[in-house]
Amino acid sequence: MSDVLVTERGTALWIQLNRPERRNAYDAHMAAAITEALEDASTYHSVVITGSGGSFCAGGALTNLSEPDMPSMRGLYKGSLRLFDAIRTCPRPVIAAVNGAAAGGGNELVVACDLAVAARSATFGQTGPKVGSSPVTGATNVMGVQIGEKRAKELSMLCRRYPAQRAYEMGLVNEVVDDDLLEETVEAWCADLAALSPRYLEITKISSNMWWNAARDSFSTGLGMLVQAIGSPDMREGAASFMEKRKPQFPAPE
Repeated sequence: MSDVLVTERGTALWIQLNRPERRNAYDAHMAAAITEALEDASTYHSVVITGSGGSFCAGGALTNLSEPDMPSMRGLYKGSLRLFDAIRTCPRPVIAAVNGAAAGGGNELVVACDLAVAARSATFGQTGPKVGSSPVTGATNVMGVQIGEKRAKELSMLCRRYPAQRAYEMGLVNEVVDDDLLEETVEAWCADLAALSPRYLEITKISSNMWWNAARDSFSTGLGMLVQAIGSPDMREGAASFMEKRKPQFPAPE
């Protein structure tokens, strides 16, 4: 079974995350496969990222975080940043077709995409401080530009889950549609993009990356701090409690 399914639909390239047993959470290998597909997308008019099995993306895979090792964690962190950068530097508009839960890095994946259409049953939210991590590659910086600083801190710090309609009201997604209309709606958006000038869409997209580029140093600094915290008691407890489906018991502040 391939972790990432890449298909052509007319003038659009569809990239489907395909690890439904872990809600399409990605590891370094899977992030690299998505990145490669994005880097090969210049001959299309648009790109769509979606999930399989009723989930969009649960972010980075937490399977081994209760007993983390430095090389694999560095690979996951770097792979996440390369993936999000690939979305932003892809010359074509990238649409998130959010067909289920977008959690943690999955929510940041939505932040990175140029446009987002959500199924009505989709949910959104960050998980970082709840699982022994921090959403430093989009949610703590660029998301504030998209939905406002206070709302972005609410998502990043309180780790709540939000229905699609609320995500739309906050400005996290462009449109919410009934579940059975999601692909049809996204295909219509792709058709609209295909009628426009690829050259000038690319100029528009690259110009719109102003805030992403301004936050780029924040990404690197944040990832550096996450690397230094690999194996910390908070990381181990957050990952273990997530895998065991229980409330975390983090150490008291020092």
